[in-house]
Amino acid sequence: MKKSILLFVFVFSTVSLSLSISEKDLKRPNHTYSIVARDPATGQLGVAVQSHWFSVGPLVPWVEAGVGAVATQSFVEVSYGPLGLDLMKAGKSAPQALKALLEIDQNREVRQVAMIDNQGQVAAFTGKSCISEAGHLMGNQFSVQANLMLKNTVWEAMAEAYQSTPGDLIERLMAALEAAEKEGGDIRGRQSAAIIVVRGKPSGQPWRDKIVDLRVEDHPNPVAELKRLVKVHRAYEHMNKGDEYIAQEDVESALKEYSTAEQLSPENLEMVFWHAVALANLNRTEESLPLFKKVFDADYNWAVLLPRLPKSGLLPDKPELIEKILSVAPRGKK
Repeated sequence: MKKSILLFVFVFSTVSLSLSISEKDLKRPNHTYSIVARDPATGQLGVAVQSHWFSVGPLVPWVEAGVGAVATQSFVEVSYGPLGLDLMKAGKSAPQALKALLEIDQNREVRQVAMIDNQGQVAAFTGKSCISEAGHLMGNQFSVQANLMLKNTVWEAMAEAYQSTPGDLIERLMAALEAAEKEGGDIRGRQSAAIIVVRGKPSGQPWRDKIVDLRVEDHPNPVAELKRLVKVHRAYEHMNKGDEYIAQEDVESALKEYSTAEQLSPENLEMVFWHAVALANLNRTEESLPLFKKVFDADYNWAVLLPRLPKSGLLPDKPELIEKILSVAPRGKK
């Protein structure tokens, strides 16, 4: 108990220092819509955001496995993110953490902040000086918030989409962003977007706790681009699972994962190539040849790469195997 109190006092003093110099940020508005959420089934925590501002990812979303999630926006005070997580880590609920930070922020009325803790408790605040249309809506283990929107129906549309969309937390967060765009979004347009989702329980290795961490820094349609990146991310996850199955000598499961990855990202030659390599390593060379041909026809450099693989142990050191695979490459190229 004493340790917890001391930590709270330390964090509080840090908060006071940070927010006392925050007037400089009043000239840097970050007009945004976002969602913070916890999946009740898995405990996963996430934030998704879009803004008419360059590189929104490092500013608005803050998430830590087993702790909580924060979105800090409008005339953004970035320290609400890390300090909010510190307070929740110290045992404060999301409502307690947000209340504490707002009480010592002299410029609270230009802030818009939402928090959720690892128990699913939600807190949100929209200052009365946030630029219209601005507001938030809290639901069961989520909060949606927006400011400087074209219409005051954006956050309600986000909440409805989040609650009605099937799938995992990533799918539902993306659905909320798409709903905001369909409802009109930011009155000035769009520029950047980001999504972060972490596991419900920390592993002690933070890099393993992130399920997805993607950003679109500057794009004419950032939400659509973010959705594309999520799809590519899922494809690579299937590739990774395939590699794990290979290590376990579960060949059929591995090939199924590789095939799923290719279906999700058919234009990605990397996935086709390594699927073919896996087949060749399993003495299923005939099955691999159409895949190798597809890759070689699209980019001959993959044929140049192939003979280098045996040295690294990625293909058997069998000249006849290499020759057979390269027989499907285009002729006359070097």
